[in-house]
Amino acid sequence: MIDAQLRSRAQEWMDDDPDPTTRAALRGLLDQADGEGPEAEAAAEELADAFDGTLAFGTAGLRGRMGPGPQRMNLSVVSRAARGLAEHLLGELGGGGTDAAPLVVIGHDARHHSEAFARESAAIMTAAGCRVILSDGHCPTPLVAFATRHLDADAGVVVTASHNPPADNGYKVYLGGRASDADGRGVQIVPPSDAQIAARIAAVGPVRAIPRAESGWAVMDPAVPEAYLEAISTILQPDSPREARIVHTAMHGVGGATAIAALHRNGFTDVHSVAKQADPDPDFPTVAFPNPEEKGAIDLALELARTVEADVVIANDPDADRCAAAVVDPHLGGWRMLTGDELGVLLGARLMRVHGTRGVFANSVVSSRWLSQVAEAEGRGSATTLTGFKWISRASGIVFGYEEAIGYCVLPDVVRDKDGLSTALLVAEAAADARSRGRSLVEDLDDLARSTGLFATSQLSIRVTELSERDVMMARLREQPPRSLAGSVVTEVQDLAEGSVATTGLPPTDGVLLATADDSRVIVRPSGTEPKLKCYIEVHEAVDPEADAAALGVVRTSAAAHLEQITQEMRTALTGAS
Repeated sequence: MIDAQLRSRAQEWMDDDPDPTTRAALRGLLDQADGEGPEAEAAAEELADAFDGTLAFGTAGLRGRMGPGPQRMNLSVVSRAARGLAEHLLGELGGGGTDAAPLVVIGHDARHHSEAFARESAAIMTAAGCRVILSDGHCPTPLVAFATRHLDADAGVVVTASHNPPADNGYKVYLGGRASDADGRGVQIVPPSDAQIAARIAAVGPVRAIPRAESGWAVMDPAVPEAYLEAISTILQPDSPREARIVHTAMHGVGGATAIAALHRNGFTDVHSVAKQADPDPDFPTVAFPNPEEKGAIDLALELARTVEADVVIANDPDADRCAAAVVDPHLGGWRMLTGDELGVLLGARLMRVHGTRGVFANSVVSSRWLSQVAEAEGRGSATTLTGFKWISRASGIVFGYEEAIGYCVLPDVVRDKDGLSTALLVAEAAADARSRGRSLVEDLDDLARSTGLFATSQLSIRVTELSERDVMMARLREQPPRSLAGSVVTEVQDLAEGSVATTGLPPTDGVLLATADDSRVIVRPSGTEPKLKCYIEVHEAVDPEADAAALGVVRTSAAAHLEQITQEMRTALTGAS
C-alpha cells in the first residue's frame, strides 16, 4: 500500500498527463500497489521513486528512465522543458511571433518516444512564439550541434539518451546565436543558463494548459545535412592516404548512414558495416549496454574485423557523438580497443605533426596528461578543463579537445561539441596513413611514448545503492588520504572542491586529486550521471628513446601492473575494506 499523500500526487499527475500511455501505466502501478506480495511492494517502490522530487534540469539538460511521474522522462516532463526553454529564450531575446523571434533547431534519435518528444517540443515552442526547425526524422546529435551554429540558431535541442540503456531518454540543449557569447555558440548550457531555464520550467503551470501549435514549424532543409558532410570532410588532408579496410558499427544508433556516407565521399570505400548493428533499433538487441566502451559491445565488430582482415574498427555510440577505435596490438598479438586517452593523444598529435594545426589542445582534468606533454614538445598551447564538453568546448583558442570517455572535438568551428562522425574520418585517415607506412596505430603510440614516456590510464568505479554512500567515501578520502600508492609517497592531496582558478586552474568541483613522487596521479569524483564513485588512475613510466618493440612491451606490462596495484589500494582506501 502507498500513503494518501503519494496517491494524491499520482492522481494529480494522471489528471494533467496528456499521454494516454503513461496515464495507463500509472493507473496500473496504483492498482498493483493496492495488492499484496512482492509485486505490490515493487509497484509501491516504483511509485515512491517516480514521485520523489522532479527530474533535475542541469548542464546536461534532462536524462532519465522513461515512465510516468516527475522523476521520469515522459511527455509531461518534456512539455514543461520545452515551454520553460521557450520562455527563457523569449525573456532574453524577445521578438515572439516575429522575424526576430528566437530560432530553435530540434532533432531526435531513434529511441522509444524520441520522435514524439521532439514533435511535442516543436508544437509547444512554435505556439510560444519561437521559430522552429525540426529534423526530418531521426538524426545524429552532432548534426543538431552543427545546425545550431550553421543556421545561427539561438538554441538547439536533441531528444537523446546517447549511450544510456534502452529504458532511458534525455533532452540535451545547446545555446547559440544571440543567446550565448562567442565562445559558447553551439555549446551545451552551463551556469547560470541552466538554473535560469530550470526556474522557467518550474514556473510552468498545468501541462494540459500549455498551448500547442498544430503546424507552423519548418522541416530541416536537406541542404543542412549536406553542409555538415562537406564541413566535416575538411578535417582530412587533401593528399592523405585513403586505403584502409574499415569495419564500422553504429551500435544500433542513428549515425550509421551518415558515417558511411562521410567515409565513402572521402575515398574510404573499403568499409564493412556490422549488419546486425547498422540500423537504428531502440531495444539495442545485440548489446547489454549500447556503449562502445562496455565489455562485449564491439564483439560483433571485432569478429567481422578478423574475418575481413580489417585495419581498424570504428564504433560510434547510438547518437554518434562519441567514437571508439580498435586495432591489432602487436604487443598482444590480437585486437584491442584503444583507450579514450590513447585515441585522444593519437589524434591530437596527428593534428599537430601532420596537419600542422596550431592553437589550444584541451582535455578534461580526469583525462590523461599525455596530450599536454605532446603539445608542450610541439610548441602548442594546452588547456585542462572541468569534466564534460560544456567546459572543454569553451577553452579559449581551442582547435582540438577530448575527454577520456571517447568524446572528441576535432573541428570546433564546425561542431563545438564532441562529434563521433568527424572523428571517424580522422581515425580512418590515421589508420590509412599507418597502413601506408607498414605500421599500426599502436606503433605510432609507441613513438609518442619514446618521446614523452608512457602514460597509461585506467578507471575504478564503485557503484552505490544510496547516494549518501558516495559522500561517506569522499569524506573518508579527504580525512584520511593514503600516504603512499604502489610504494610511492603521496606528495600532493588537492581538494578540488576548495580549489580556485589561481591555484588549480579550474573552478571548484567535487573531487580529490592525489599525486605521487613517481608521477602517478589519481582523481576521485562522484559520477554526474550514475550512482557511483569514479577513480581516474594514471601512471607515467620512463621509456628509453631508443627502446625497441620488445622493450616497449615490457614497459606496457609494467604500467599495467602499476595501475592494478594502485586500483586495489584505492578500493581499500575508499571502502575501508582490506
